[in-house]
Amino acid sequence: MKQDTFELEAEYEGERLDKYLSILYPEQSRSFFQKLIKDGHVLVNDTPEKANYRLRVEDLISVTIPDAVETPILPENIPLDILYEDDDLLVVNKPKGMVVHPSAGHYTGTLVNAIMYHCKDSLSGINGEIRPGIVHRIDMDTTGSLIVCKNDESHIFIAEQIKEHSVTRKYRGIVYGGVSDDEGTIDAPIGRHPTDRKKMSTHCKNGREAITPAVTHYRVLQRFERYTYMEFQLETGRTHQIRVHMASIGHPLLGDAVYSSGKSPYHLQGQTLHAMTIGFIHPATREYLEITAPLPDYFEKILRDLR
Repeated sequence: MKQDTFELEAEYEGERLDKYLSILYPEQSRSFFQKLIKDGHVLVNDTPEKANYRLRVEDLISVTIPDAVETPILPENIPLDILYEDDDLLVVNKPKGMVVHPSAGHYTGTLVNAIMYHCKDSLSGINGEIRPGIVHRIDMDTTGSLIVCKNDESHIFIAEQIKEHSVTRKYRGIVYGGVSDDEGTIDAPIGRHPTDRKKMSTHCKNGREAITPAVTHYRVLQRFERYTYMEFQLETGRTHQIRVHMASIGHPLLGDAVYSSGKSPYHLQGQTLHAMTIGFIHPATREYLEITAPLPDYFEKILRDLR
């Protein structure tokens, strides 16, 4: 159980209680705090208030965040497309629609459930019970290569490379419109969207939200009448980075329901984005290893139709 008490700062006077809390705790949603307030876990001057209470200077706010109820994560016999495996790690080709690790509403059918069955007890435990072996992740509707670590030593070694931006991460994607430059770099920090907390944005207001540097290199592979087939290389790995960056220059990913309002003749499940190549120094051999995940069938079919 986490308990915090603080006095309201003048700059937040007049802010709604639930919105203020979601600013203080960016890792939690506004709806999370609305439920917390309703359940009596938030007090203002020792008195329960409603979520729409307008804060005043010197209000004393007390917040109690109950411990999360642990949900047992169980192994599931879900087929895996394994691109590479040895005693230290494996690289899997994640299919579209599969969540990487369990979270609220997704406790089964995730990649973690599948690798727990495949690897038995041979998974790193650094990220806790809910994310064994997971050293990085890709979005639910993004396909492609993902490293899974079998022991803590490998996890630490790979995580350090990711932190230093030395892991090669190349993606393929199809975007709306004709991208004019053959290649380029988008260097634009990313933070939580100022009004829609489910989205990320390159336009973060007034410094209340944490923003982090984000760099995406891109190269045009082929232009079509209304779309462009592209390769992206990540220098950093922020949430939704390629999707946000391409939308910010007017070329969102084909099928992206979050960052695009464009329509297409294809019945897609999310963005047309594939983590094609991942390269890293192997934790045991200390040699560079590069793994490529072939384009998924749906992606190949779109390219055939466009050509």
